[in-house]
Amino acid sequence: MSEVQNEDIERKAVIFNVQKYNTFDGPGVRTLIFFQGCPLRCKWCANPEGLERKFKVMFKADVCVNCNRCVAVCPNGVHQTSADTGRHLIDRSKKCIGCRACESACLVKALNIAGEEKSISELLDIIMEDKDFYMMSGGGVTLGGGEVTSQPEAAGSLLSACKKSGIGTAIETCGYVRQENLRMLAPFVDLFLFDIKHIDSERHYEWTGVRNELIIENVKWLLGNNKNVKIRMPLLKGVNDRREDIEGIVKLLTPYQDYNNFKGIDLLPYHKMGVNKYKQLDMEYQIEGDPSLSAEDLDRIEKWISGYDLPVAVIRH
Repeated sequence: MSEVQNEDIERKAVIFNVQKYNTFDGPGVRTLIFFQGCPLRCKWCANPEGLERKFKVMFKADVCVNCNRCVAVCPNGVHQTSADTGRHLIDRSKKCIGCRACESACLVKALNIAGEEKSISELLDIIMEDKDFYMMSGGGVTLGGGEVTSQPEAAGSLLSACKKSGIGTAIETCGYVRQENLRMLAPFVDLFLFDIKHIDSERHYEWTGVRNELIIENVKWLLGNNKNVKIRMPLLKGVNDRREDIEGIVKLLTPYQDYNNFKGIDLLPYHKMGVNKYKQLDMEYQIEGDPSLSAEDLDRIEKWISGYDLPVAVIRH
């Protein structure tokens, strides 16, 4: 591990996943680290366990055999047994402290605790395990979430440590971040994967819980200050797929189309990969029906954008 300041090494980040050998979130082979906490509440969020910086009990009721071993070991009474049915219940009013005793006690892996504190040195050690892959592929580390900028000090320490160790860096961000924090992180970021979810502020508020003025201001600052930016557009039918929605984003980005640091646009089709997590967290999934776009829809939107000489690609997982 490269030398970093002691206070940075010991600083803690709250994460909920580490995904190795990722090839979708930045160039080359990457390690993707998911930070907990997000200021947005997108109705289609695929990572609801990352919305709050708290330990979250994820419970697969269809797997549980109601042995109640978790009830016996939980120090805070999060796990309980129904007096009426004898079945296992989660009391969401009780605070999970992340001891993971229930995980260890569960015989059938029906329980998972989302959320874990890791020091910067621990995360850097995980990242460095695959340095050879990064060097061969032009990859590195990508910090996502949740929203990585919700933990700016920890993110800055980890990004700085990666740069000192010769590791390429990227962050995925919704862009809803105080600009002073964005400016603090920017020197340590090789590529910003920057979401623009809707160009209309009222519609943005309707679907994400926040307005988009700060987001637009931040993407303009990054592009105008020679920071490498790739725009990402999650696409949902009936939400942000109208021609006027697309052309609004095109109008925003056209002044930067000849900038070397503007790395184009990725279109991210809606998917249902996170839907089952809501049931595990006793949360309501707020998307009704199926807002997936067809291949023809995606091709049409791609052609609209490319017609303005903006580099664009559909990312199909």
